[in-house]
Amino acid sequence: MSSLIKRGSYNHEYHHKQCKYVVKEYSSSQAMEERYEHKTQARIQEVVRTKMGDKYVREEPMIRGPQFMTRLRSHTVYEHTSVKLFCSVEGFPMPDVKWYKDDVILSMSTGNYLVGAKGGVHTLEIPKLSTDDTAQYAVVATNLHGQASSQASIIVKRYKQEAESCSYAWLPYTAAMLPQIQYTKITIEFVEKFGPVFATEGDSATLTATMTLTPNLANLQPEAQWYRDEKRLSDSKWVKIETGRGVSTLTIPNLFKDDEGLYTLRMVTKGGTAEHSAFVSVADGPPPVTLAPGAPMDIKIHDANRDYVIVSWKPPNTTTEGPILGYFVDKCEVGTDNWTQCNDHPIKICKYPVSGLFEGHSYYFRVRAVNSHGVSKASRMSDPIAALDPTEFERLHTKNLGGRLNIVSYHDEVEAEGKPPGVPSGIYASETDRTYVVLSWKAPAYSCKAPMWYFIEKSLAGSGAWQRVNTQVPIRSPRYAVFDLAEGKQYQFRVVSANIYGCSEPSEPTGLIQTEELKGVPSAPGQVISTTETDTSVLIQWAPPKEPNNLIGYYIDQCVKGSKDWTSANHKPRKNTKFVVSGLTTGQTYVFRVQAINELGLSEESQESAPLTVKAALTHSSAPYGISLLNCDGHSMVLSWRKPLVSGGAPVKEYYVDKRRSGTSTWREIHIPALTERLYRAEGLTEGAVYQFHVYAANLAGVGPASKHSDDFSCEAWTMPTPGPAYDLTTCELRDDSCVVEWKKPVYLGSGPITGYHVEYAKKGTSEWTTANETAVSHRFLKVTGLEVGSTYVMRVRAANAAGVGMASMASDSVVAKAVEGAQEMSCGVDEKTGDIVMKFESCQMSEGSHFMWKKDYKEITDFSKGLVIKTEGSHSKLVLTHAEKEDFGTYSVSVTNTQGVSSSYSISAEEMAKMLALSYDIRHPVIPLKSELAYKILERGRMRFWLQAEEISSNVTYKFFANNKELSGASPNKMGHDVATGVIELIMDHFTEENEGTFTCMITDGGGKGQSSLVLIGDAFKAALAEADYQRREYIRVKEGPHFSEFLTLQVGDDCSVTVVCKVSNLKKESVFHWYKDETEVIPDVKPDLGSGICKLPIKLFSMKTAGVYKATISDDRGKDMSQLDVSGKVFDGAINKINQLAGASAAELVISCTATGIQLQCHMKYYTSEMNITWQHGESKLAHSDKIVIGGTPSMATMEVIEPSEKSKGLYSIVITGPEDSNKRTLDLSGDVYEKAYAEFQKLKAEAYAEKNRGQVVGGLPDVVTIMEKKTLSLTCTVCGDPKPQVSWLKNGADVEPDDQYVVSLDQGRFACLTIKGVSMEDSGRYTMIVQNKYGGESVDIVVSVYRHGEKIPDAKPTLTPKTLIPPKLPIEIPQPKAQAAPSPAPSPSPAPPKAVGGRGMKSPTPTRRK
Repeated sequence: MSSLIKRGSYNHEYHHKQCKYVVKEYSSSQAMEERYEHKTQARIQEVVRTKMGDKYVREEPMIRGPQFMTRLRSHTVYEHTSVKLFCSVEGFPMPDVKWYKDDVILSMSTGNYLVGAKGGVHTLEIPKLSTDDTAQYAVVATNLHGQASSQASIIVKRYKQEAESCSYAWLPYTAAMLPQIQYTKITIEFVEKFGPVFATEGDSATLTATMTLTPNLANLQPEAQWYRDEKRLSDSKWVKIETGRGVSTLTIPNLFKDDEGLYTLRMVTKGGTAEHSAFVSVADGPPPVTLAPGAPMDIKIHDANRDYVIVSWKPPNTTTEGPILGYFVDKCEVGTDNWTQCNDHPIKICKYPVSGLFEGHSYYFRVRAVNSHGVSKASRMSDPIAALDPTEFERLHTKNLGGRLNIVSYHDEVEAEGKPPGVPSGIYASETDRTYVVLSWKAPAYSCKAPMWYFIEKSLAGSGAWQRVNTQVPIRSPRYAVFDLAEGKQYQFRVVSANIYGCSEPSEPTGLIQTEELKGVPSAPGQVISTTETDTSVLIQWAPPKEPNNLIGYYIDQCVKGSKDWTSANHKPRKNTKFVVSGLTTGQTYVFRVQAINELGLSEESQESAPLTVKAALTHSSAPYGISLLNCDGHSMVLSWRKPLVSGGAPVKEYYVDKRRSGTSTWREIHIPALTERLYRAEGLTEGAVYQFHVYAANLAGVGPASKHSDDFSCEAWTMPTPGPAYDLTTCELRDDSCVVEWKKPVYLGSGPITGYHVEYAKKGTSEWTTANETAVSHRFLKVTGLEVGSTYVMRVRAANAAGVGMASMASDSVVAKAVEGAQEMSCGVDEKTGDIVMKFESCQMSEGSHFMWKKDYKEITDFSKGLVIKTEGSHSKLVLTHAEKEDFGTYSVSVTNTQGVSSSYSISAEEMAKMLALSYDIRHPVIPLKSELAYKILERGRMRFWLQAEEISSNVTYKFFANNKELSGASPNKMGHDVATGVIELIMDHFTEENEGTFTCMITDGGGKGQSSLVLIGDAFKAALAEADYQRREYIRVKEGPHFSEFLTLQVGDDCSVTVVCKVSNLKKESVFHWYKDETEVIPDVKPDLGSGICKLPIKLFSMKTAGVYKATISDDRGKDMSQLDVSGKVFDGAINKINQLAGASAAELVISCTATGIQLQCHMKYYTSEMNITWQHGESKLAHSDKIVIGGTPSMATMEVIEPSEKSKGLYSIVITGPEDSNKRTLDLSGDVYEKAYAEFQKLKAEAYAEKNRGQVVGGLPDVVTIMEKKTLSLTCTVCGDPKPQVSWLKNGADVEPDDQYVVSLDQGRFACLTIKGVSMEDSGRYTMIVQNKYGGESVDIVVSVYRHGEKIPDAKPTLTPKTLIPPKLPIEIPQPKAQAAPSPAPSPSPAPPKAVGGRGMKSPTPTRRK
């Protein structure tokens, strides 16, 4: 049969698969044949079991489904008795067990049923049976590999009555339900037990236990169950188990470090279990190379598939060896001895994907560690694993061939038309690691003989590019691991199915999947505490690391105090934070340290523990002491004493008192039963006799030594009116300047009741007693203050009544006024979740047997009926007041036993208690906190969204919306919903109208919490909301029907600081027209709007406040018109200026100097400048402002700052700061030294030239360029000249001087009006005349062309020849006169007077034409 169902091999070139069928004949009834579809699963399972025999290596560790090793048994019992049902179950992972009664799951909250589980043994106990407990009980065990169950019946009979009829009589356990069952309880006692084993890898170990059974019945023997670290062991090639005749033996023939752990033998009987445990330590064997590391361990195989598996392991401990550099993974095919190395280079983490396996082959794996010295021995090889498609059998189905024949085949072996497969679906990441992701998906429905395979594609987040994963072999399974991914990156994946006919469309991509990031090794564990366990073992406890980073476990190292020879206490990582180190030498002192490990390696070592000497933990206690007399009536004495200072490792529970007459040596026991209290009345004494007493203390180790005998006590009756001594003084809460004293009430009260107490203290060794309280206290505790730090004190107490103050108590033990190192104070508060009042305390010291003792008003709390709860975990303890009342105020204290007096207290006043009770009430009756109150938002189509956001809501939250006290419906067209993740609750109202004016309210209920929020929409607020809703409704219709702005006007600033108004229009046609406007005036841009792309731009040239205004754009056609406008002012303008500041500042060049006639100018060239920019000029640390001395300005390409008339004070460092919205840019120039001198010289030069230019001789106006005149007429050439000093005027004709005579008359009136008069002009007077005006600062010459014509001739058309004025340079050097008002010359150059404004010439009539300009 196996040959029929064996599948063909793959041809990787054509992906061809031979189809095999499995035919199974079976017989069934007619009814079963009609419904044979329901037997499909059974047929498939049969084929699966057959194929499993061919494909998998049968190994017991591979059985993973639940299996009952011991099943339930039925019982018949009487009411009011108890019964316990037992069963044991195996499976991996450990099955989850549930109990049922008559097919209904049992409720454990009633307390009627007690469920237990330990090491795979499960129990159900009914402590007190009633007839209602008669039922059928079932236990169901479930894990991910399957389910198993067991049933039993319990019949409860009334006491001494006949058996009643039962509805369970049909059960097959009727014999077990008979009332005459004889219950036999087997008692097991271990005679010989196995002890701890300390061995090395490669050794063998045998654990043997001998026991006696009472009674020893051959047909009722107990079951022996062996466990390692609570994991059940079974007989295999690694472990051999033999049990019989009162002996159980476990043998490990070849030890590996994997075998290290706590081994437990559990003998299971019907009446219970007996067990014994011991630790087996397996050290590293000799390494192949000296100082090479130990072998890794605990090899696990994950995610086995057709061609790959993922191997993980745990790293070895390294105490003296060097750090591990990496690991090599080896594989070996089952049936061969050929080990091959899987990785070429060592890998640093304890997990590795092994690919390239052959489908259907089984493999072993092992790991070796590497350090700088060499390679370790190989680890124990893993269990065999088969490289198979995990979904291979999911594709099986059955088909009826008629009659009794069924055929079992694969879905993809059914004949169908050749076509590509469908699209895969449901792709997700089932496992994520640093460099790989395991993907799973749902295969498409497929029925074709051609084989189907898959391609996987990946895309790095944000790239948009898909890359096909190179898989080397075809992917047949809908599960695959994608390797070689980048650490900490985000990816998306999708899957394509394919066959020889083609490929499907890609699947929907996954969401973003991020690979894990390497976090590093764990941080070092916390404080390590060692305590005595036995005379050869020590209990080690430590705090877990603050950063576990996927913690695997811990390694514990030990070292003899004073040496540096560290050795491993365990060789296999331990998960718990405590460990018993065995095999130590009694009397030797050790220190310990702990390291945490994860898949990357070992953490730093923890701090070393305090040294601990190994010794027996339990001894006799020391002797009691401080025997005192509390009362005497003449026939008896009341005695008290103090408990031993050393308990011997176990609490002292008994005392024995002896007496003797003073002066004798014979002690006599004066009571037979042991005393449990430290207060005893010794009776039968002789009045007047003198006695001595001593006391013995006893613990589990026996009776300790006797105390020192008491003082002589005379048996004489006490008759004094004042009280006797208080006793049992103790001190706690030691601080640097205070301590608390407690005591017990005197036995002898005197003549009246006690009214109070006085506490006295003295330094040890002195007799100077100081009263701590002048006013007596009524309670029996007092905080003594005012102590000196480090001083040693003793205390005593005196009781007082109406008769006076009584005798002093025996002095207390001495105490040192110094706080315990690391001591912390108690804290008190209200639990934010439960509302309980909680007092917390953390002990700075803990030792074996330490426990927390809580007191109120220094009386131990023993009554827990009023809701007091004490919770202790490690060094933390807290007292919880679950039902606190106003009367619960007072002083609460806690002390920790077996420490150096660790204690603390907290006083709660009545006022503080009232405040905490109020806060507790608020927490227990919570108001759901809101992140945001009820608000609204207007959505598309004018829909109104009312929403609020709570801090946190659960999936069970309920809520209602109201409008004017009328509940709103969430039914269509409205919509109501919530989001648990964000806490948002919303109602979307489809149509918002005038009728909705008023108050909107949302009421929330979530568990015990309630919340409410309201929104008032009336008046202007409602009108605004309604108008906006109407607008959005109209806007929706507008956008859907006509041309419109899909993007409204915005202002954009380019990288070159250009400013552009941009918008985008949509739904256009050829006739659509676009216009730009500024302040309602149409603007025609240089570039027409691009209606093809819909993007329209209007550049704003030289952007500044002058260009600010309202810009508008319109788009229209015969379907309608839309408009968008932008107010380029205020925030919009400021935003653009800020952007220009940022761009211009980044492009700003270094400062340069450009001198002028008025001063020294600094220039900063940049992409763009306008005065509205946020630019600051600074001189040193001082900010400069525009003034007469400082001129700030610029051009569109640069910013300038000019220092007018610079002086010595003008020297220094100048800066320009261009401030943007995010940062600023600064350019500096040092105007001093040679730079300043050169600039100043250039300024003086330009200043002198400007002065000369201003004061030189000049022709102001009046002369024409061309003069045409008739012969014999008089020509007058007149003009205005200026200059300081007054200039000289001379005339030239054709380059020769004009000599004044009767015909040529030259005049200069008032030094301003120059004139050349030619009388009776003739043809010879034609020519070029030149007028020269000049003084010491220079001058200029002007040419005039004169053309003379005869009478009767046509006036010639004389065209002037434009000749520029010719400047005459000044005489050098130029001297600038100093102002007369200056009394004395200054060392610095005096600033010149402001340049005078140009004064135009006087208006004059001239006989000649005016000059064209």
